[in-house]
Amino acid sequence: MAATALDKSVPEILPPVLEPAAEQPPLFDGTIRLYTAYRCPFAQRVWITRNYKGLQDKIKIIPLNLDSRPAWYGEKVYPTNKVPSLEHNGKIIGESLDLIKYLDSNFEGPSLFPDDAAKKEFAEELFAYTDTFNKIVFTSFKGDPAKEAAPAFDYLENALHKFDDAPFLLGQFSLVDIAYIPFVERFHVFLSEVFKYDITAGRPKLAAWIEEINNIAAYKQTKLDPKEIVEIFKKRFLAQ
Repeated sequence: MAATALDKSVPEILPPVLEPAAEQPPLFDGTIRLYTAYRCPFAQRVWITRNYKGLQDKIKIIPLNLDSRPAWYGEKVYPTNKVPSLEHNGKIIGESLDLIKYLDSNFEGPSLFPDDAAKKEFAEELFAYTDTFNKIVFTSFKGDPAKEAAPAFDYLENALHKFDDAPFLLGQFSLVDIAYIPFVERFHVFLSEVFKYDITAGRPKLAAWIEEINNIAAYKQTKLDPKEIVEIFKKRFLAQ
């Protein structure tokens, strides 16, 4: 079945970002909370998963400002002071790749992980490459991205050739696509705007993959304004 048909997300009015002086929500009161930041690609992975599985009413979003988090978050909720984290069943769970797997295993909604053994094996290989992928591309901003980031985008293009039953990394839409798309979204916009480098040129599978994911409402709800991406990345990576 098409990824768009399985998507259980609904339109949602997002809560405003918490101010630094905001009161802490009561901890472990039975409410399931996703502590997140609208600008954070790691947190976006969990946000997409929540939406796709139709958990918008079940998991409440608590959006933080990464530049000025409330003190209680690091002191009382999640000592690493990072996002995302999930408050569920009397504990706080972190790390975005662990969290998307946790949501898929512990909550109802369409499964986002394959049963097929070969696809499972390839999924773990792709998960393992995410940090390398991000590091290669981020590092390329200091040099010549068209040359230095190319191996990372070639890796994705080649990966998209492995299972041809649908246009996603494991054939069907999965947690693996969710792991990569927040970063690809940002790289696509920033490299095009600032370096005039089109990551999809000569990579038809990657172009089709991005286009297909852009049809999924659960993801579209989480996208940043492209101008905001350019502004954030310029400030972070190109400021003198």
